[in-house]
Amino acid sequence: MHEAINDFAASPEERLAALAAFASAPGFAPAGRAATAAEAAGTAAGAAATKAGAAANRGAAAANASANDAVAANAAAPARPAAEESNNHIHTIYSFSPYAPAAAALGAWKAGLTVAGSVDHDSLAGAAEMRAACALLGLGAVTGFEIRAFLHSPEEVARGGAAAAFASRKINNPDSAGIVYMTVQGVPAQAADKVAEFLAPVRERRLARTAAMAGRANDILKGAGLAPFDFERDVVGRSKFAQGGTVTERHLLAAMAEALIAGFGRGEALASGLEAKLGLALKPKTRATLSDPANPYLVYDLLGLLKAEFLPSFFIQPTDECVLAREACAFARSIGAIPAYAYLGDVGESPTGDKKAEKFEDDFLPELFAELKEIGFQAVTYMPPRNTAAQLERVRELCRDFGFMEISGVDINQPRQSFNCPELRRPEFAHLNAATWAMVAHEALSTANPDLGLFAATNPYAALGLEERIALYAKAGADVGRAGVDPTVVADRLLKGRYE
Repeated sequence: MHEAINDFAASPEERLAALAAFASAPGFAPAGRAATAAEAAGTAAGAAATKAGAAANRGAAAANASANDAVAANAAAPARPAAEESNNHIHTIYSFSPYAPAAAALGAWKAGLTVAGSVDHDSLAGAAEMRAACALLGLGAVTGFEIRAFLHSPEEVARGGAAAAFASRKINNPDSAGIVYMTVQGVPAQAADKVAEFLAPVRERRLARTAAMAGRANDILKGAGLAPFDFERDVVGRSKFAQGGTVTERHLLAAMAEALIAGFGRGEALASGLEAKLGLALKPKTRATLSDPANPYLVYDLLGLLKAEFLPSFFIQPTDECVLAREACAFARSIGAIPAYAYLGDVGESPTGDKKAEKFEDDFLPELFAELKEIGFQAVTYMPPRNTAAQLERVRELCRDFGFMEISGVDINQPRQSFNCPELRRPEFAHLNAATWAMVAHEALSTANPDLGLFAATNPYAALGLEERIALYAKAGADVGRAGVDPTVVADRLLKGRYE
């Protein structure tokens, strides 16, 4: 059953049907509470409701065995009671991940989360499946996408001043100066077609750049005496590009990792080949991991090393595929979504192994936040496990100063990563849980009525301060996502001013 939930070649409806069967089994408990008598008896009512709302795209790429192993491991044990914990930064197969949206929701449920949020790179194609899967499992859902954007235009940079200074700095992007990662979250369901149109040229241009980088990567492989990979088969073929997904550098690096493993072999031969032929200096821990012939996640582990240490040798800087941050923010606000800057912070030892120790935006954070506010950002998203207590407190203070909503999440794009963010169980992070439930309400209610978007100028509660609105919407989100109250009922109560 778990393999069917994460079958990359299946349609969203087929994956959701498998998940519905899982959720209808005796003893299943929706997120955050024990099973009722009716749920324990098992019914198929959720299957029909979920299938009706599922997306119609069909997957083409085959699932990796290691990805299905991860899903089985995540779902093998009975559900444990959920603490107040969420993850709003989960990637799926529509960008790069070992998880289809239904499997990602299942992983979140098994981890005891109360809310799961997907943000695929340059794609919203998995959002409908994610929402439907979360509904089956009793999880709140938040969907959106992640995108890279130029902080300023060439004309702004040419005029000098702050724009020129930012253009020469790595801000939150390890690969490029002047280009930032940002998310667009809480996208109303009815905006899906507009998002697809907005992102289509980004996806196409990124595909072309990735193809050019693949040529360089293959030259390196051939120079090392190894067989090259096939771009269409091994890179595009493992993606969901034909179904609206994106081809990323990680797809390319996965293909290169497989070519290196095939060429050097597993075990000690792989580590020795990487050192002798590619000139990589492996740390003892990394060497031990890559030398393990039984490592089930070897492709992902090698991919992480290549991204951190070897990608610059064939990386091509993005140009026309990146929109302007100002344009991305304006688009997000026009569809009723929330544009958020993705805070990285100076990096010590990367928990995911794909980033080197490096300085980023911490030295100029107040100036950056002022610029972000002027550009049109409404929120800042960050990953508590990646940052120090001092970094997190500073970000929180600056968010208060500039009126930014705070959004939390933990990057999920490989099977070793945990869905959990235990920091959210601590009292000092209670505001992040409230913000997450507010986003659940924002997405569901603005789908029912655009006037009820959290930041909508026509929102009847727009005069309230941001913290008050978030508190109100957090209660509404819990009613929608946890208690299963129909969003139209909650919307009606809000519009009548009788929400308690």
